[in-house]
Amino acid sequence: MSVETILVVGGGISGITTAVEAAEVGYNTVLVEKKPYLGGRAAQLNKYFPKLCPPYCGLEMNFRRIKPNPKITVYTMTEVESVSGQEGNYSVRLKVSPRFVNEKCTACNACAEACPVERPNEFNFGMDKTKAAYLPHVLSYPMRYVIDRDACKDNSCDKCVKACKYNAIDLNMKPQTIEMKVGSIVYATGWNPYDATRMDNLGFGRVKNVITNMMMERLAAPNGPTGGKLLRPSDNKEVKKVVFVQCAGSRDENHLNYCSSICCMASLKQATYVRERIPDSQVVVAYIDLRAPGKYEEFLNKVEADANVKLVKGKVAKIEEDKATGGVILEFEDVEGGGKRHEHADMAVLATGMEPCVKANSMLSFEENGFINGGSAAGIYSTGVAKRPSDVTTAIQDATGMALKSIQSLVRS
Repeated sequence: MSVETILVVGGGISGITTAVEAAEVGYNTVLVEKKPYLGGRAAQLNKYFPKLCPPYCGLEMNFRRIKPNPKITVYTMTEVESVSGQEGNYSVRLKVSPRFVNEKCTACNACAEACPVERPNEFNFGMDKTKAAYLPHVLSYPMRYVIDRDACKDNSCDKCVKACKYNAIDLNMKPQTIEMKVGSIVYATGWNPYDATRMDNLGFGRVKNVITNMMMERLAAPNGPTGGKLLRPSDNKEVKKVVFVQCAGSRDENHLNYCSSICCMASLKQATYVRERIPDSQVVVAYIDLRAPGKYEEFLNKVEADANVKLVKGKVAKIEEDKATGGVILEFEDVEGGGKRHEHADMAVLATGMEPCVKANSMLSFEENGFINGGSAAGIYSTGVAKRPSDVTTAIQDATGMALKSIQSLVRS
């Protein structure tokens, strides 16, 4: 690669957008993603708000833009090991982990059918399992299986190799190191859901029917662990009443001292999942402040107009298991109604905030909450939730701007 190349670190919706926009005006881009597939957190969503359309539509369009474009090089299962240099002339070293499946794979599923080992499915946050030979999700890009060698109980197992008719499986693959020169770098490293186990009072991991908002997205998704049915984890019983707990760890000096900006909208969106699929269901949203800026206020008003949705101002102090029903009991202050309030429900959903993925990097500049301001040197930029908490639409708009910024670096140098 030459110094006329742009490196994009992170293959979520922001990274994809940056790479595609730069490549389609004629610049070489390298898109690096540590997971086995592109799409990031957006691929795990059931729907975007406020239009409530599925993410696969937008992702498939972008994959169709990537595949035939010779200006885009994609590396999955790849991380940046080092960066040095200056704007217009950065030296980068990448580490590519072995997939154990090569380009001959046709995604026929024969390897998974033959595989005797199961593993937790991280795409569905461990709510179901896949085989050790697996396709990350139904619209994975690249559309190629992966072998999880850490899950194999017997490293000499070769049942998947024998089952593959296309010689696509190579269990002897080794990590690779790739070195390249690039002119500018865009970090689109995305976010992680805040670790809900750190809030013991909210019961995650201790109370069976407490889940996170991203787990709720997977439950509601047609390709999720329940095929889109809203079933509580303890006994697969259809939920009739769900309480959404806002600011679970956010705006809290002991956890995340900032607002992630989209959690209110995410919970309101998920309230519509419950109400549309289960007509006699009830939803309670317990909040500190409801934030639905600009164009999203209309969506808030629409949800609030539903008589079976109650928005209660009050911070949830504790969640315990209801021994009689297997459900949950939530205790919180009802600010407007006065006094303490107890809600019994089938399931509680914690609106956990967005936490930046990158913790330390000498080439990057960070703001006080750990999000990336940009580079410590010119020619390094950040976009999407790596930069600040944002929704998908805002992230895409920002990524388009960062494609222009990265091109300007090449032109300057």
